[in-house]
Amino acid sequence: MSELKAILNDVVAQVKKRAPAIYDEAVAEAEKSSSPAPRKADFEKFGVAVFTKGGSLEYAGNAGIGFPIQSISKVFALEVALEAIGETLWKRIGRDPSGDPFNSIIDLERGKGIPRNPFINSGALVICDILVGLGGKDGPNRHVVELIERMLDDETLILDPSVMESDRTGGNLNRSLMFMAKHHGNLKHPVEEVMDAYIHQCAITLDCRGLAKAGRFLLLDDPEQDKKGTLSAARRARRILSVMMLCGQYDGSGDFAYRVGLPAKSGVGGGILAIVPHLASVAVWSPALDPMGNSWLGTLGLELISLKTDWSVFGKARREV
Repeated sequence: MSELKAILNDVVAQVKKRAPAIYDEAVAEAEKSSSPAPRKADFEKFGVAVFTKGGSLEYAGNAGIGFPIQSISKVFALEVALEAIGETLWKRIGRDPSGDPFNSIIDLERGKGIPRNPFINSGALVICDILVGLGGKDGPNRHVVELIERMLDDETLILDPSVMESDRTGGNLNRSLMFMAKHHGNLKHPVEEVMDAYIHQCAITLDCRGLAKAGRFLLLDDPEQDKKGTLSAARRARRILSVMMLCGQYDGSGDFAYRVGLPAKSGVGGGILAIVPHLASVAVWSPALDPMGNSWLGTLGLELISLKTDWSVFGKARREV
């Protein structure tokens, strides 16, 4: 058994041991905020996978259970948009933490239609507006689907039908965000076209193994030569990682940086994609969400991995395992 595999097995065991206490904490949080009580069964599932820059894949726990990646798709959409239009993208979207809920229309109004960052909903919708304008692909947001399929060696993706239906029949707040952006001249295409693109990327379904492998484009770091765009891709990756570090866990980003020390992006499907620059792409999943919308057990799992491997962007403790 490899050292990394042993670490992941130990992390799964520790997460399961601590899950009952975290469930009790979640119940107490729900009672304080008058939110719906969490489901105990959601604290009984946890998966993790690590894809290394060398091409190896190790996983443990419920790593084979598929889930909709939801907002994690915003990382892939940002990569496509940055590659397509470059730094001009930042004329339409900021790069700062919002300090407001991820779906806040008040924040967008204060910004006169300029979203605070690409990972809150208004920012992701402006990114989708850019992708709709690119053309050249069949079907809504085929751009994001194609990028992920390429990272998975041309594996065909599955879209979660329940996510497709709920976002299509609901999603009125997201439409309101788009109308606000359009009012300020920051949405160029019809609202329903942009909404369809957003729905399709959120519905992409992966398991931890697939998500870890899909994140490998963020490991590019070759500054020596520009073979097939490697240098420009590495520069994009650094920029995306910086936004993930600051904004990837919504209002929980500061606490996550303290506990885990890695750039990451969460989704309400319970997944989190974290990147160890130059070394590995890490995916965790557990469906129970904390008040910020991030996975309770997923965050704990990443914290434990960071402690056991010394993987962190802070300091020189990074090492291969």
